[in-house]
Amino acid sequence: MAKDIQINARHDRLGYGVALIPAALFVFLLVLTPEIVSGNTLSLSFPWVPSLGVDFSFFVDGLSLIFGLIITLIGALVVLYAGAYLAGNKQIKRFYLYILIFMLAMLGVVFSRNLITMFVFWELTSISSYLLIGFYHEEEASRKAALQALLVTAGGGLLLLVGILLLGLVSNSYDVQALQNQTAIIQASPLYGAILILILMGAFTKSAQFPFHFWLPGAMEAPAPVSAYLHSATMVKAGIYLIARLTPVLGGTSLWTSLVVTVGCITMLLGAWMALGKTDLKRILAYSTVSVLGMLTFLLGLGNTLAVKAAMTLLIAHALYKGTLFLAAGSVDHETGTRDILRLGGLRRLMPLTAAVVALAALSQAGIPPLLGFISKELLYEVSLETEPYALIFTGLALLTSVLLVTAAALVALRPFWGKLVDTPQKAHEAPWQMSFGPLVLVSLSLLFGLFPGWTGSTLVAPAVSAVMGETVKVKLALWHGITPMLILSLVTIALGALFYLVHTRIRTFVQRIDFGPRLGPQKLYQASLQGLDRLSEFQTRYIQNGSLPNYMMTVVIFAVFLIGVSLIRGTDWSILSASWGGDLRLYEIFFPVIILVATIAVVRSQSRLAAVAAMGAVGFSVAMIYILYGAPDLAMTQFVLVLYRLPRLASYSRQTSRFRDAVVAILAGAMMTLLVLAVTSTPLVSRLSPYFSENSYLLAKGRNIVNVILVDFRGIDTLGEITVLAVAAIGVFALMRLKAEE
Repeated sequence: MAKDIQINARHDRLGYGVALIPAALFVFLLVLTPEIVSGNTLSLSFPWVPSLGVDFSFFVDGLSLIFGLIITLIGALVVLYAGAYLAGNKQIKRFYLYILIFMLAMLGVVFSRNLITMFVFWELTSISSYLLIGFYHEEEASRKAALQALLVTAGGGLLLLVGILLLGLVSNSYDVQALQNQTAIIQASPLYGAILILILMGAFTKSAQFPFHFWLPGAMEAPAPVSAYLHSATMVKAGIYLIARLTPVLGGTSLWTSLVVTVGCITMLLGAWMALGKTDLKRILAYSTVSVLGMLTFLLGLGNTLAVKAAMTLLIAHALYKGTLFLAAGSVDHETGTRDILRLGGLRRLMPLTAAVVALAALSQAGIPPLLGFISKELLYEVSLETEPYALIFTGLALLTSVLLVTAAALVALRPFWGKLVDTPQKAHEAPWQMSFGPLVLVSLSLLFGLFPGWTGSTLVAPAVSAVMGETVKVKLALWHGITPMLILSLVTIALGALFYLVHTRIRTFVQRIDFGPRLGPQKLYQASLQGLDRLSEFQTRYIQNGSLPNYMMTVVIFAVFLIGVSLIRGTDWSILSASWGGDLRLYEIFFPVIILVATIAVVRSQSRLAAVAAMGAVGFSVAMIYILYGAPDLAMTQFVLVLYRLPRLASYSRQTSRFRDAVVAILAGAMMTLLVLAVTSTPLVSRLSPYFSENSYLLAKGRNIVNVILVDFRGIDTLGEITVLAVAAIGVFALMRLKAEE
């Protein structure tokens, strides 16, 4: 017992030290804040691949600053929280390593000025999140959830890469700031539609937009610190960051608006609706997170100044209250042994601080003043009311979504903590201070930012909006604007949310009854895709990778013929090629190839060993003569044949149909090689190597035989490798011969 206490104490001290890293970065960014608020942008660049225009270039503006502050602040609190949450876990050091790698990756994403550099960090977030989600790797559910998140987000990442490359092809730049000056060129390009869709696919998969939303609730198998950090404040916001960052470059078109707004509307309503069908605290929070991510996407899709202002305010509010709720849900699970709201009740008596923190955070999610969530909700209503000619539709969607989120917030805040005290698997008590400190800080900030909206708007929101809009924008936030349509909608939202909570049992049953996700939704399609991939793997293993060397060779030859043949057909000037056929042919240029062809057929068809040996000799003699006639006697002399002293009996080892198939493949391969040689020899080429070798073989290598000098000196390493391969092959043949002899 004493040893366990010592180990936990060491882990606590290690956690304190690790938490200092993001805390120090947070302080550093705070120091930079006045500079960014004044409208300046800080840049730093290191050469990486200058020939491709790719540098390790970073910059800090209002948008990257707000994300950086969120990443570092919540990162420090999560690390501190994890020290107590994972106390006694033997893999806690690994957790600290994973969380720091993820933090580095996220900071790289938001601070990168070069899109290629950003993509490198983007993929690193997918890899590190895979490790974090699957932290409890002994459990099958954790492994499946981690793999699902990796496949969905990394698949979207590949599409994003293609989109970035096409964007660089059109604009001739990967620099984010330079791209903003080429908006007209990019949007006028025929590739604009493909670029937009590919980049949005990467953003949608990362930020769990419909139809890719299913991976986020599944990732709740991760420990609570991971859920609080990745799935409320950081990773899922990477897609939102990308949309916001590229709004000045790709936004403003009808295609952009229709795609982004439609996906955002579907996601925000679907996420809020599905949250009411769950009883697991973390899953309720996960689906409500999906809903808010949809809201952010919807607002950025509209792209006007008011909508971006609402998005940035909601971004801050959501990070604060959802980080609080995820951490508090982890505390409840840690202290009671369950997250099921049907098995919880009356915890306010045993966990009063957690109950108070959850209540404040839930009030912010519900949009109750004076918390920052109230301001963001009023801005959402203001945007929807001013978006003509779809004001009625957007306002209705925003109202219904907000009502459902109020109900979800009530489920999280009231059901576990109020009512009759319910017996839990573990005897409940207040969480350690390390686990209470983070939620308390975040919910306090949510309250302070709401009480001082002027400072929040001018210091945090305004620089971010200015960065997205590409111009200086002043933002003024306020708690009270008088009796406005937005205030009336807020009151209606709270009233309907309370009503929905009173009948939430019926609503939950109804939602669960019509939840087609596991049967017909995107998750079913994902499972079907995995099963299809397994079947395809089994098929190609059975028929292609079946252990037959002739089958492997035939597959390689067929694909080579196809790929090279397509390139020849599409890229060869046949007029030049046909003209080259009309040149003068010497007698030996016809005679020896004909002998080779006839002798090869004789070898294949012969039933006599002696005739086969003679035909093979004719082939070898003719090849040697061609080498001699074309001025390469060295190659002629180096031709050799390893003759096995014990030849097998002549017999047919394959069916006639197989031999016919192999003959067709061989003829196609020969025809392809013939056309390839003709195409190459018909194209005038200027070689810089031949004159170089001719001039320097004696001067540098002291040899007059150019071929030998090339093999021994200029390509000495290659020749050594070829000799090694031949030696290894000879050893293998010798071993097989000895094995045959012993049998």
